[in-house]
Amino acid sequence: MATQTLTFLFADIEGSTKMAQRLGGGWAGRLAGHHRLIRASPASHGGEEVVTRGDGVVTVFASLRAGADVAVAHGG
Repeated sequence: MATQTLTFLFADIEGSTKMAQRLGGGWAGRLAGHHRLIRASPASHGGEEVVTRGDGVVTVFASLRAGADVAVAHGG
């Protein structure tokens, strides 16, 4: 049986609860923009979205390098 090492990247918006309260109705648009950005970058590095909950997104990559490149590109 072959084995494979995968890299998981967990991303969320720090302080999102306070931000959502402060922005009120503007939060939905900001969150949608965040999700567009978070989804586009992993796809361009061969990653796949595993799950999204609220402002948190989990992606998986076939290599450590790909996951690290995405994290560094987004300030991780």
